[in-house]
Amino acid sequence: MVTVQTKLIFEGSEDKQKVLDLMRRWSSCMRYAYKRLLEGHKRNELKKQLQGIFNLNSRYVDDAIMKAKSILTSCKERGENPNKVVFGGRQLFEKLQKRHINGKAYRKLQLKWQEKRKGNLYSRGDRSKKGNLNTRIEIDEDCTKLRINVGEREYVYAIIQPGWKIKDRTYTDRNQLLQAIGTCGEPYSVELKLKNGKIYAYFTVEEVFPRPAMTRTSGVIGIDTNAYPRHVAWTETDKSGQLLEYGRIPMPELESGSSSKREYYRWQYAYMIVEMAKDNQKALVIEKLNIKDKGKRGDFSGRKSRRIRHYFGYRSLLEKVKLLAKREGVEVIEVNPAYTSVIGMLKYAPQFMVSKDVAAAYVIARRGLGLRERIPHNYMMFLSRLDVNELEELKEYVRKVVKNTYVRKKQLREIDRAKKFLQSLGSEAERLSVPLDGTSAGSRGKNHNLWRVLRVAVVTPLSPDRVLRDMSVLKSLLVSGQVGKTYKGVSSCFLGQGLWLSQIPPAGAGKA
Repeated sequence: MVTVQTKLIFEGSEDKQKVLDLMRRWSSCMRYAYKRLLEGHKRNELKKQLQGIFNLNSRYVDDAIMKAKSILTSCKERGENPNKVVFGGRQLFEKLQKRHINGKAYRKLQLKWQEKRKGNLYSRGDRSKKGNLNTRIEIDEDCTKLRINVGEREYVYAIIQPGWKIKDRTYTDRNQLLQAIGTCGEPYSVELKLKNGKIYAYFTVEEVFPRPAMTRTSGVIGIDTNAYPRHVAWTETDKSGQLLEYGRIPMPELESGSSSKREYYRWQYAYMIVEMAKDNQKALVIEKLNIKDKGKRGDFSGRKSRRIRHYFGYRSLLEKVKLLAKREGVEVIEVNPAYTSVIGMLKYAPQFMVSKDVAAAYVIARRGLGLRERIPHNYMMFLSRLDVNELEELKEYVRKVVKNTYVRKKQLREIDRAKKFLQSLGSEAERLSVPLDGTSAGSRGKNHNLWRVLRVAVVTPLSPDRVLRDMSVLKSLLVSGQVGKTYKGVSSCFLGQGLWLSQIPPAGAGKA
């Protein structure tokens, strides 16, 4: 959907007053319809009744009922009590009830609440009427106008004044876009809102996208978003999933600044990603994110976690990538991001000597092609020899080494989960009987748990207090099953039968 915000300029105060009266009646009609829907009344019962009460035509009444029904449905989906909905805004209403503000400030607050409560009008588009019958865009030689039906064959005309602040550079002129919406014959919806005594109009039309010309048949580009440090890692593959090229796009501008500035740069980075897909004639594979955790203790605690997530804006960036890709005919594939970082870190980072973020982008690309990840043979042999008692010793090691309370608790929880899963499998033979593949998107079964156990058993001893970035130390275990050279000064508890923790060098060991 494309939405254009504009301001309406009326020729006289009388015309504006007629529109304000229409908005007041429509808002009352919508609130009345909401109450009747709560009582169990049906749409057909209400339609004729509301026309007589509020002196509105059938289309306006139908739109008011539809809007009331959508509010009721969304309220139930969120698990809220629909009887406690406050039209005009609960926050403003509660401020007005407390009466802690007096004089002009209180009257200003009251006016703002009344505008939000009574200053609304919504009119749906109609394909059979080639646009919108009640609120129609009409084009003159000098300007673009909005014709508003305020009564029986009575119309008010208002000049449409589009803004000049354009965030999306696809449409360089909003006036041309409005004219295109008005003349294309497609249905468009119009919503009027009253703010600070001025009437604003929002025009919404469904965008028609071309058929994708760049699909997964020629390969894909996988995208992995990372908020700390702020960057996007990408990998290019052929149609069989073989790695061709990789890189990262730093995004320092998303670390701070106003919301409009960050929004501008998100558009710029989205264009950069889509242009890369166009140049290589590849489809894009992105994460299907469902971010609910806004501040739980983890790698980053409290305010720091919220600040990082807020400024980066995962969902906002990926939504822009999806929109621009559809406009340019680039296929966009969304995959479940579960365990992509873990699989990439353990399997592909040491194999290709790349960062764990690039490796995660490679796993995302392979998932977009429908490929499954097999746990390497040496890793499976390693897991078959792993004992629960060794994880107990690893817990003691974490307690001694990790000073940060929150990180220590998180690591101990992960070790306990790994222990519980190993105990559920039982013998070594039963562990090896678990199939090596089956880690496709949406799976949260035994195989994902195997990757979790592997991360705990291999990565935690190397870097128990922070995220390990250099995974090259795992290459010897991945390729040959050997752990590596002896490094003195590390705890002597062992990891895997015959594989001593003292044999695993810590991250960065051996570097100058």
